[in-house]
Amino acid sequence: MPQRARGGPLVLAILDGWGHSDERYGNAIAAAELPNWRRLLDTYPHALLAASGEAVGLPTGVMGNSEVGHINIGSGGVVPQGVVVINESLADGSFAVSETLRRTIARAKAHAGTVHVMGLLSDGNVHSAIAHCFALIDAAAPDVRIAVHPFGDGRDVPPSSMRGYLDALEERLENVGQRGAVATLMGRYYAMDRDRRWDRTERAYRALAEGRADFTAPTAREALEAAYARGETDEFIVPTIVGEARPIRNGDSVIFFNFRPDRARQITLAFTQPGFAAFPVLTYDDLFFATMTRYEEDMTNPILFGPRPQSGTFGEIVAAAGLRQLRLAETEKYAHVTYFFNGGRETVFEREDRILIPSDRKVATYDRAPEMQAEEITTAACEDVRDGLHDLIVMNYANADMVGHTGVMDATISSLETLDVALGRLEHAVLEADGVLAITADHGNAEAKLDKDGKPLTAHTTNPVPFILVSREPHLGPLHDGKLGDVAPTLLPLLGLDVPAAMTGTNLLDSTLPETLLA
Repeated sequence: MPQRARGGPLVLAILDGWGHSDERYGNAIAAAELPNWRRLLDTYPHALLAASGEAVGLPTGVMGNSEVGHINIGSGGVVPQGVVVINESLADGSFAVSETLRRTIARAKAHAGTVHVMGLLSDGNVHSAIAHCFALIDAAAPDVRIAVHPFGDGRDVPPSSMRGYLDALEERLENVGQRGAVATLMGRYYAMDRDRRWDRTERAYRALAEGRADFTAPTAREALEAAYARGETDEFIVPTIVGEARPIRNGDSVIFFNFRPDRARQITLAFTQPGFAAFPVLTYDDLFFATMTRYEEDMTNPILFGPRPQSGTFGEIVAAAGLRQLRLAETEKYAHVTYFFNGGRETVFEREDRILIPSDRKVATYDRAPEMQAEEITTAACEDVRDGLHDLIVMNYANADMVGHTGVMDATISSLETLDVALGRLEHAVLEADGVLAITADHGNAEAKLDKDGKPLTAHTTNPVPFILVSREPHLGPLHDGKLGDVAPTLLPLLGLDVPAAMTGTNLLDSTLPETLLA
């Protein structure tokens, strides 16, 4: 078994949504009082990592996200993402002849049913792509009726940008004629909850499955304008029935075009899981429910694009070496330090332990509790380090991202100042144990919270993220700039482990590297 490079643990702390920008305007990180953070930058070797676009397997210019970031960090290289794979299928024509897509359409046609196309309608490319929605409409249009159920975004794109997306959708549906129509309109807050707030999911389900909702409107545009008049931004549009009710019925087919799993699971389970018990649901004898990708390993519904699980990941190598590892996060980011960090693997590795700190379900949005569970996470990590329980700790702080998504500047600043205190505690504990603390992020967010007109920004950014190595070892440095996929190849040797050939990333402590690898 390879020998450890030091006595203490290696702690990888991922600050979700903590990007880097030299622009001070609208920059919550620049505005916050962060004495520990600034001292860390002044004291220890640090670098910048590309966290968006081609550097993480996304299309050029597309912002990173938590799923993609953790997959790249854990896999030790650039991992082509679902959106890229799907886009390639659109380009080469294989999308339209997908066997699952053909079955979806054929089943509805055979039963004189409807194909329901549902998903997040935006070009954020984080959970979905509007181009995929349009491709599904085009594929189904010649043969069957189409009901579209668009979910408002307002989080990975500007908060009130749905008008443009609806206009584009309506224009696409004009080519279908009377065969296609928008059936419902609702925000992702309801349709895409991932924290078992089943009351939200139920309201989305009632509109989709039963054609029942608090509001109705003659057209999708009127539904949207009514939501805006109620003070709702796209994310929070209350489920609304558009025109004549077109609920999902027996004999129909559904295609959920979100490609990212975490926020698509709950509503999918309500339609597909035998014995679903979170709230009362209809019994479907003949419903064909297909999803763009596999949302969970034990979900058996048809999918259009199969998963590409990664092997030889950071966690797998650590497990194979017989070392002990801990994954630590609150509910909002638990899947990211487990499933996504492990390259899409559901099964726990040997000697891998997990601690889930429940997120606060009493608040609707995290600007109301910007501290989130940072203190509890830090306490758990410090106790683990003190007791010497694990060789590797991979942990996530959700604050900068989840509070940043609210667009509330003061709350985002407060969340960062909470993290600053946490980082000071973590640094002290790790150094006392003669360990190494690696601090990085998965994508940007908190560093850009205002647009040029002073309006709140809620989306991720394409900015690089920081990478800091905290230790008592003077030879750890300098660090060179790189990408998220370079984190694992840089850290594995600190555990006394070899970097496998399958990891295409670079050790950023290599003294032969140029000063910067960032494009």
